[in-house]
Amino acid sequence: MRTPILALISGALASVLFTGAAHAAAPAYSPVLTDNPIYKTGALELKECDEQPVTTGNLDDARVYLEFLLDCLNESWSRQLAKKNIPFSKPGFEVIAKPGARTACGRFPEAAQAIYCTKNKKITFLLDEGILEESFELFLMQVLAHEYGHHIQQLTGMLKVVDTVKGKSKNRILDESRRVELQAECMSGAFIGSVWNSLGRREFDFKYVVKVAEAGYDYKSHGKAKNIGWWLKHGFDAESPSACNTWTASKSRVA
Repeated sequence: MRTPILALISGALASVLFTGAAHAAAPAYSPVLTDNPIYKTGALELKECDEQPVTTGNLDDARVYLEFLLDCLNESWSRQLAKKNIPFSKPGFEVIAKPGARTACGRFPEAAQAIYCTKNKKITFLLDEGILEESFELFLMQVLAHEYGHHIQQLTGMLKVVDTVKGKSKNRILDESRRVELQAECMSGAFIGSVWNSLGRREFDFKYVVKVAEAGYDYKSHGKAKNIGWWLKHGFDAESPSACNTWTASKSRVA
């Protein structure tokens, strides 16, 4: 089922960020975005994360897998924020089996695989048939790590800045949105790269996720597919949020 997963993961990477904001290529951005302390925290220190076994099509297995993975993400990023004395709190988390469920940010959208709601700092993950059929691939980890990237943006004050849309043009809003989403993609890659040697996976597994991203759709709010794949790999190679400063990147890299 690798053909359907292309569309599915495109939706995952386009996971709806309910903040009400986004970004253009105009004036200078706030130092909270361009010079955030998170960029100066070095490599992620957690190097081991045990993946739980998942049976294809089994929602309960996938839920347990995600819950264990969330523990790894909490440990990894709490250590990272502590380096700069940034207050840390765990995100909320829930799993749903079909779109349309109520969240603090409204109904879960049809096009998303997971969302992060800033109102209650909660990740909602859709475990539908599509992703459960390829649950043995790296998509569960990649999508959750992406949404966790939004939580880090929230804790470091970035989302508060881009959530202010008053006076911004449509182009500015879309530009900010792309930079937010591509940064979360990069942070996802950084986490996966940091624990990669403990996963016991084939090199192909990560390359496949990047390939799927690059073969997906271009989104005005999330970036071109080639850039989504580039930021994912860029974070993976660096294993550090220092690689994820999309706010100082060229316009072509965040298009």
